[in-house]
Amino acid sequence: MGRPVSWRGAIATLALVLGGGAGASATTVQVIGHSRQGRAIKAIHTGNSTGPRVLIVGCIHGNECAARALTRPLLAANVNMNLWIIPTLNPDGLRYATRQNGAGVDLNRNWRRRWVRSGRPWSTYYSGPSPFSEPESKAGRAFILRFKPQVTIWYHQHMNLVWASGNSVGSGGIYARAVGMTMRTDDTIRGTATGWQRRIFPASAAFVVELPSGLMRSSARAAHVRAIGAVAAAARTG
Repeated sequence: MGRPVSWRGAIATLALVLGGGAGASATTVQVIGHSRQGRAIKAIHTGNSTGPRVLIVGCIHGNECAARALTRPLLAANVNMNLWIIPTLNPDGLRYATRQNGAGVDLNRNWRRRWVRSGRPWSTYYSGPSPFSEPESKAGRAFILRFKPQVTIWYHQHMNLVWASGNSVGSGGIYARAVGMTMRTDDTIRGTATGWQRRIFPASAAFVVELPSGLMRSSARAAHVRAIGAVAAAARTG
């Protein structure tokens, strides 16, 4: 965020952000674009439109999609935040369990911030032929420009750490402490979604949560939902 956030302050307002009423918040679903192979990219809205604007992206690499399991508990939490969830930005990769999209592009190397052409189709970090060459990254860009999230959390695997830089370090630190993860603060990777958002919206927080390998257990899902609430609480008080 624009200034350091307080862990204690975030916890103090966490109950307000997660809400206290029974039942799930009303939800709406929008198709925000289509993949290289024509699969719909969906965004789900829930919560309070006057609350902190939070975006969750559960899967940008098709073989790193454990965080899609957070969708259901987040929708059931009756959150008091303006929450959008994109369960997967890479439906082709999810379908085939590949890191890349249907054209062999690593979508997290395809954003304009410090983009450089690297690799070739289907190599691990292939950047694509140009920034935003892929319909999936274009859809993500258009949605972020429209929604202007205060916080965006991008989920990956399999490193078991939180990765944040610049003004996002405070929010990333809150998240890391909430779930007991290691924090990493370097910013060396080119063409990433988080780097682009931090450049376009400098006051926002955009960071990566690298989940461990495998599926998420229910206890882990609950801990990550609480961590999202803690970061949103910091956005509210910041």
